[in-house]
Amino acid sequence: MKARKKPYYRTIDPGRHLGYYRGARGGKWSARFYAGSGRYLENHLGIADDTQDADGLKVLTFGQAQEKARKWFRQQTRAKEGLAPERKGPYTVKEALDEYLAAFTGTELGRAAATSASNAHILPPLGTLEVEKLTAGPLKAWHRGLACSPARLRTTPGAEQRFRKLDAQDPEAIRRRRATANRVLTILKAALNHAKAEHGLGSDDAWRSVKPFRKVNAPVIRYLTAAECQRLVNRCAPQFRRLVQAALLTGCRYGELVRLRVSDFNPEAATLAVRVSKAGEARHVYLTEEGVEFFEAATAGKASGDLMFTDSKGRRWGKSRQRRPLLEACEQAKIEPAVSFHILRHTHAAQLAMSGTPLGVISEQLGHADVRMTQRHYAHLSPSFVSQTIRSNFPTLGILENSTVRPLRKRDAKR
Repeated sequence: MKARKKPYYRTIDPGRHLGYYRGARGGKWSARFYAGSGRYLENHLGIADDTQDADGLKVLTFGQAQEKARKWFRQQTRAKEGLAPERKGPYTVKEALDEYLAAFTGTELGRAAATSASNAHILPPLGTLEVEKLTAGPLKAWHRGLACSPARLRTTPGAEQRFRKLDAQDPEAIRRRRATANRVLTILKAALNHAKAEHGLGSDDAWRSVKPFRKVNAPVIRYLTAAECQRLVNRCAPQFRRLVQAALLTGCRYGELVRLRVSDFNPEAATLAVRVSKAGEARHVYLTEEGVEFFEAATAGKASGDLMFTDSKGRRWGKSRQRRPLLEACEQAKIEPAVSFHILRHTHAAQLAMSGTPLGVISEQLGHADVRMTQRHYAHLSPSFVSQTIRSNFPTLGILENSTVRPLRKRDAKR
């Protein structure tokens, strides 16, 4: 190879070249990166090991020069794409989570949920581990262990954390814990993938090989019958009763209802404007005649800017204040086990599904971000070709014993 002023370049990847310069005193390595618009960036890598032994720092073999060139290429690519430089030194799972949550693009509620899950389930066992030293085995064990651990209960700040007893024989309890483990795993993977993209970390094999539990996202949805709805409403205190009625008639969440203003009700269009929702988007809830009648009564005599629902002292309903009055009403109405306020939302949707309402319509009414969530929860309640065909074609076998015992239906609603 003849000596010349310019290096001899060899293509490593498109737009990326390793150069060798032959001088009078020996060779040198350089790298060249295509920056666009006919412009190249060049970088001196080190001395070639023509006359000296390579030390991997200043004197490089051909292989070491390639490795150093590729590292420089990654830096230039990141700079070109507006990404942060590659990180130097140990990089922990905690740092990855902190950066991911800081860059979180979802709703504030989603960020709060991810932060809470991270603090409870990821940081204690994994926070100090280096991302580039993660291996599949410990991550799989962590995921399985999380699925077998009992659910955390609301605990007074500063007190020892309380847990719900886990019944290992209850399939629904096991499903819920596995679903929780999957959600937490999703947060961890999102944080690690974000770190990999931002800092050019190595392989993602460790966390990519941890597979979520299958078929655990379809819960057994509980809902109230019409008779149970009537019993529950009749047993609620007057101010709280209005919240329960509104939830059953609209499918709105507790947080959506307590923020409603009188002006959010449009009697001409028979709609309710939900301006702030869990998904972060406003929506209109469509009302039946019964719903319009209810909201006309709920807004009568109030100014347009007034809260639609207040407690017995005229104050806004606060976070979690629905728990105790609903528990007491369920006990008096003999609804066992007691339901949460969210079950009222499920009841609204379930009644629509069983009446043949298309799932896309239910999804819009509830404000689901994706119709797949609606399908997962309520598809089994909708009249379908399969269910109708089975019930039409399967004969009566005549194998039941005669009995005069029948379950109570409507008449128990007035008790």
